[in-house]
Amino acid sequence: MKKVGSQEEMSAPQLIDARIEELGDWRGETLSRLRALIKEADPEVVEEWKWRGVPVWSHEGLICTGETYKSVVKTTFAKGAALKDPSGLFNSSLEGNTRRAIDFREGEEIDEEAFKKLIRAAVALNTSKIKGKPSASE
Repeated sequence: MKKVGSQEEMSAPQLIDARIEELGDWRGETLSRLRALIKEADPEVVEEWKWRGVPVWSHEGLICTGETYKSVVKTTFAKGAALKDPSGLFNSSLEGNTRRAIDFREGEEIDEEAFKKLIRAAVALNTSKIKGKPSASE
């Protein structure tokens, strides 16, 4: 694979593209699908690359991360504990007061509509603090 440039020269979306391609398996496919759902749910989302290689999606504050491990693709919602989760997607990091995460395993179906609702709720929570609206958890 030909290197396009150093990580310092690449934009966050390019780095995320490279990570998906580098994975080349179900994890790359899952991360790519989650990324597409995030963009569908919030067309104004900002993609970032933080903490030495973690895709991050933000809108007036952090929404979620997209970490890849050997057996899971983990999306950690920065303020997940403040979000309603009627579909029960959160299945990891449940003990904390702030974050919540969803671990996606190989072969698992993604409840796309419920995931997009969580993204929209996270954006609403972030923007409510700016505009003075009630939070998504109220």
